[in-house]
Amino acid sequence: MDLYGKDFLCTQEWEVEELMAVLDLAAKMKRDRFSPRWSRVLENKTFFMFFYNPSVRTRQSFECAATELGGHAQFLEPGAMRLKTEKTAGETIEDATQVMSRYASGLGIRILEDKIGAYGEGDDLLRQYARWASIPIISMAHDKYHPCQGLADIMGWAEWFGQGPGHTLDMGVLEGKKLLMTWGHGALARSWCSVQEGLLIASRFGMHITLACPEGYDLDPQVIEWTKTNCGAHGTEFQIVHDPCSGYEGAHVVYSRHWMSPRAYVDGEFQKQKEVEMALKYPQWICDEEKMALTTDAIFTHPMPVDRGHEVTDAVASGPRSVIYNVAENRLHVQKALMALTMGNL
Repeated sequence: MDLYGKDFLCTQEWEVEELMAVLDLAAKMKRDRFSPRWSRVLENKTFFMFFYNPSVRTRQSFECAATELGGHAQFLEPGAMRLKTEKTAGETIEDATQVMSRYASGLGIRILEDKIGAYGEGDDLLRQYARWASIPIISMAHDKYHPCQGLADIMGWAEWFGQGPGHTLDMGVLEGKKLLMTWGHGALARSWCSVQEGLLIASRFGMHITLACPEGYDLDPQVIEWTKTNCGAHGTEFQIVHDPCSGYEGAHVVYSRHWMSPRAYVDGEFQKQKEVEMALKYPQWICDEEKMALTTDAIFTHPMPVDRGHEVTDAVASGPRSVIYNVAENRLHVQKALMALTMGNL
């Protein structure tokens, strides 16, 4: 299997066998993190990181990954690059991408809700870069998908239900397990990328899916259809509920996160304050110990940053069955494996 040069914009666009290649290598790299066998994979190679939005885990994990592979990650900001936009003159995506392809071995792009004027614009931007690039384009989170987070999620869940970190990854342990993806109220207006990626990748690995949200917080219809199709291929169940409690029953993995409504953009502007005010009207949509008691001894997962006291209580987020830090660590390992396979000399 040759993944060299392959773009990574959404896990749904990769075969399960290709995702497994990344996960298997990530597990090996995690088990033997500083082995000399990995330290020259990206020797003398640069990975450009193009940040429209700031981050904590994304920048840190990609920079660490590049360093541990013997390469270099270079931080870029659009404001310092004189790029053409709808409102300003500058260099076209075609020209910028063609040049960057001559310099670097890969390009990551992060663009989220408040840097676009309508849902889908971030995804369109990444695909324009992918059209002109001769190097792999990797989503570091955009308005539709967060594929690196999806890999880190599924790896963390499989480790928990399997033999644990440091052992061979057995994805079969997730088959037949139930994921509850539940909306959480909060003071942050978040994009759909992480939750949509969670639905897609969990359904690709044979999990039952329950999506819980208040009326009016529907996700991308295409993602819902893909999730249904994935579940159908495995003979697993997909359901949507609109109350804050019933979905917890029988759950093995609980993923509580706020996401914006489909009405978040008006006339090309992101309505952040309105979204926050609307979300705070649903305090019953919080993951707490009472709801977790309805589950099948479920683990709690979240891509971070956690809006504690809104999406989830401290008792759950910092509890003994929380995997938030395990998953955050796995961002490093899956990205390291992804870079090695798409850009490296393995």
